[in-house]
Amino acid sequence: MARFGFPCWLPTFLVIVGTFGTFASSNAPRATWPNGPFVTSGRWIHDAAGSTVTYVGVNWPGSLDAMIPEGLQYQSIESIVSRIKSLGMNTVRLTYAIEMIDQYYDNGQTDVTIQRALTDALGQDDGGAVYDKIISNNPSFNTSTTRLEVYDAIAAECANQEVYVHLDNHVSKAGWCCSPLDGNSWWGDENFNVDNWTRGLSFMARRGMAWPSLMSMSLRNELRIPLTSASVANTYNWQQWYTYVQQGAKAINNANANVLIFLSGLNSDQDLSPVVNGTAFTPGTATFNRDDFSGYADKLVLELHAYDNIFGPGPSNCTAVDEKLFNAGFKALTDDAANQFPMVLTEFGLIQNGTAAQDPYISCLLDYVPSRNAGWMIWQLGGSYYIREGTQDFDETWGLLDHDWTDWRSPDFINNSLTPAVQKTFTINNNPDPNSGSSGTSDNESKGSNSRSMLALGLFDLPLPLHAAILATLAVMFY
Repeated sequence: MARFGFPCWLPTFLVIVGTFGTFASSNAPRATWPNGPFVTSGRWIHDAAGSTVTYVGVNWPGSLDAMIPEGLQYQSIESIVSRIKSLGMNTVRLTYAIEMIDQYYDNGQTDVTIQRALTDALGQDDGGAVYDKIISNNPSFNTSTTRLEVYDAIAAECANQEVYVHLDNHVSKAGWCCSPLDGNSWWGDENFNVDNWTRGLSFMARRGMAWPSLMSMSLRNELRIPLTSASVANTYNWQQWYTYVQQGAKAINNANANVLIFLSGLNSDQDLSPVVNGTAFTPGTATFNRDDFSGYADKLVLELHAYDNIFGPGPSNCTAVDEKLFNAGFKALTDDAANQFPMVLTEFGLIQNGTAAQDPYISCLLDYVPSRNAGWMIWQLGGSYYIREGTQDFDETWGLLDHDWTDWRSPDFINNSLTPAVQKTFTINNNPDPNSGSSGTSDNESKGSNSRSMLALGLFDLPLPLHAAILATLAVMFY
């Protein structure tokens, strides 16, 4: 029987650790955040060390009329990012409009200043008043600060607070999304020029190379049938989707080979089943083939949206909710999928009121997605917009924050629904049910804002020979 004589063994133990400590710290440094670039393997996202990464975050719109990320007239960038961090989240889905890049090129490759952008969107007086408030909250900005430089500043602050940036192409023409009549619905639609789209993706991918926090980009938000043109509507099918997805993915990867690329589906990104099941992209006969993304097939991630509550209360039967998500694309997380991918639910949400924490549909989502080891990003963070659909200082009742971005609209939802779901997501479920996506291997905990696996051999960041020496010494002392 071992004897744990504290005075006898502790000095020897400390001598061993001291002998090897300098070696350990100088030759086995911790990986620095974000430890990218990220890659995919089956249903998992991995960092450069092979550790599992799960996205958990929130949407921050920047694609409306002013083409400036929202809320800066009420809070500083640092304060807003700190709010995201306070939830335990590790990701922000930051949206932008292709029109911003179009104007950059139309203006002799010079971006529009935020002062001019606000004046154009809000008028001289109102735009000037909002500009003054933005400068007051963000004193590093001035009359020469451009919209793109605001994105740079957000990315820099996200890096400072260790929050991943996922850059989302939300629309082409800036404004509120998403209607089948807005001209932004589908490739070739009134405001959806294919060449400008790929140019914009390439531009943002290149600019993002200077952002340590940029880990991924989307191709397009909520593709949907266009009702502005019958001829364009006739091209709304999976065959055309696959053609354009390849073009967009290539544009991003050629400009920035480091970022992950998120693929969204049809029906406002509520269906990716042909990709997952390996069925024909109708009306053609081709099926998804990773060789069509040669050299970066390990950069592809699927994304879905869930808005069964958009026109009223969502379903309360969690089994039905789970089955719909599984059939829409979450099957990609399982061995049953013809094509396995990581899956992220990049949009879902609800009105933030006194009963939000009891909403059955959202409760189903916040149970299903974390239990399947999948990522998610809720819509949305802020409580107001500079302007939305013609109304200035529009109040966003779905925003987690109140109108002036100072506090949570529904603390009950934050404390009793959202934060527990964040924590649950970062704990990998190694024994999910048969439809949950149990294939592949992972760490015991996914990399979140604070969570890390505390494995025995990594506890002190010591090299393997040192652990062997410690174990051998302890064996002599204890037996």
